[in-house]
Amino acid sequence: MLAQLSPALKLLALAGGAAGLYKGAEYLMSKRIFISFAVEDKNIRTMLSGQSRHEKTPFEFVDMSVKKPWDRAWKTECRKRIKRCHGMIVLVTKNTRNAEGVHWEIKCAREEGLPIMAMFANNDAKKYALPKELKGMRIHNWSWANINKFVDKLRKKEK
Repeated sequence: MLAQLSPALKLLALAGGAAGLYKGAEYLMSKRIFISFAVEDKNIRTMLSGQSRHEKTPFEFVDMSVKKPWDRAWKTECRKRIKRCHGMIVLVTKNTRNAEGVHWEIKCAREEGLPIMAMFANNDAKKYALPKELKGMRIHNWSWANINKFVDKLRKKEK
């Protein structure tokens, strides 16, 4: 196990004994999840990313929050962030259908081969039409259990 750790994590493991080794192993198992959301739903994204700050959460969230997702520089940087992630969660709300940035992020994630999970951000979202990028996909209810299942699948896929 120690051989798999980076030099910095080896020092942490050696200095912290079993607790340090556990922290190093947790780090290795951590997954990076890109969050795609309509800019109008920034508060919902904040609630979700707050969940990832819990000390026992084996994943971290990444997003590309901007007001103008259409210029080339934004797309270049966004693609870089998506490529560094292990999967994507799309927050589905009444705003998703008209969110061009979300549509592009989903398309980009597919091009990069990222697994995607779409999740209703609230019950109200179920009554609105979905963008074509989500047609045919199962949309999950927002729950910690569903997020964990998605992250677990990412871990198993890597093995």
